[in-house]
Amino acid sequence: MCVFPLYFSLLGFGLFVLLMGLFNYSEPWQLGFQAAGSPVLGEIVHLHAEVLFILVLISTVVIILFSRVYVIKYPLLSFCEGGVVEMVWTMIPGIILILIGMPSLRLLYSMEEVVEVGVRVKVVGHQWYWSYEVQNLGGDILEFDSYMVGGEDLGLEGNRLLEADNRLLLPVGEEVSILVTAADVLHSFAVPSLGVKMDGVPGRLNQLLVKVNRPGVYYGQCSEICGANHSFMPIVVEGVSIKEYNEWMKSLE
Repeated sequence: MCVFPLYFSLLGFGLFVLLMGLFNYSEPWQLGFQAAGSPVLGEIVHLHAEVLFILVLISTVVIILFSRVYVIKYPLLSFCEGGVVEMVWTMIPGIILILIGMPSLRLLYSMEEVVEVGVRVKVVGHQWYWSYEVQNLGGDILEFDSYMVGGEDLGLEGNRLLEADNRLLLPVGEEVSILVTAADVLHSFAVPSLGVKMDGVPGRLNQLLVKVNRPGVYYGQCSEICGANHSFMPIVVEGVSIKEYNEWMKSLE
């Protein structure tokens, strides 16, 4: 049995899965990640690729061994013990777990790292819309609500169930602190293309950090079942330049 065609076919399928995420929102029949718009999601995609490569490699070896035993009728050796073999099949899985666990722990702790932030935003989930509070340079709190744009007002180029009447603008390249809470029931603020997901709990503030890598519009939705219109709570985040962000802040005053 030829090893390389099988290996490259499995590896090609893995690359196909990774390359499926080309947009800032979910696509029908999408198998992979959305396009990474933040360093966090970029690291998650990289870790996913490493784990997928290890899985493909192990699967290839297992398939080859089973083929040799059951298809080619490879003669089995009879022995009662093998210290070297037992040591090998104990050490190799341990090394594999370390190769997977160390990058995973590093990424996990980096997501919780406390850094200096330039922008602070408070997000409040309601049934069934979002409220945003942004602090301007003068220290004043600017508030606005964001509702889903219905089908009759959507237009031909809009994304159904994903468009909102008011977008949250964030400056590209700046560390942003987002405080998430809820006014009534549990909600979840989730923007997959930014690697962001945080539960909103009434009476509690949960913090997450995000840094937008590039200009663009990023879509998300409430990811915690919160009632009849749970699926009608879109989140639209737009990454803009500092100049555009300051102009937007002035328009809110």
